[in-house]
Amino acid sequence: MIIRKLRLQRGWSQDDLAQLTGLSVRTIQRIEKGHKAGLDSLKALAAVFEVELTDLQQEPDMQNSSSFPHSQFNVTAEERLALEHVRRKRGFYRHAISYAAVIPVLWGINLFSSEHIWAIWPTFGWGIGLLSHAMRVFPVIHLFGPQWEKREVEKILNRKL
Repeated sequence: MIIRKLRLQRGWSQDDLAQLTGLSVRTIQRIEKGHKAGLDSLKALAAVFEVELTDLQQEPDMQNSSSFPHSQFNVTAEERLALEHVRRKRGFYRHAISYAAVIPVLWGINLFSSEHIWAIWPTFGWGIGLLSHAMRVFPVIHLFGPQWEKREVEKILNRKL
């Protein structure tokens, strides 16, 4: 993650970084995805980025950017919000894929093993949970959001904020 951020700050492509460091593009891609880099790779990257080797060995905690010692590597509040939103979306997508994979299996078991249709209950129960998850991740309806609060305060005060 830190390698990617440093590379993008300099406006370099992965090809550019690979040529400057002598590493393969595939190695750069793996390191940027979070795979452990070898000592030689880290030395080459530290030399190109003109940073200490220890700075590259230490990955920043995306939840708490203050754990990383240098302010140039800190994750901004905007980046932290974007990362959190991406994590919520990823969680929802995993949930949806699980639902799409398990429910047909349950229906198959139900149809071949029982005369009673019981698979409808997990389908609806889990479906409601999935819908709730989707509404938290992708807020389509803002019933009591910030705009509603603002309108209510304006009604009480009888003036615009």
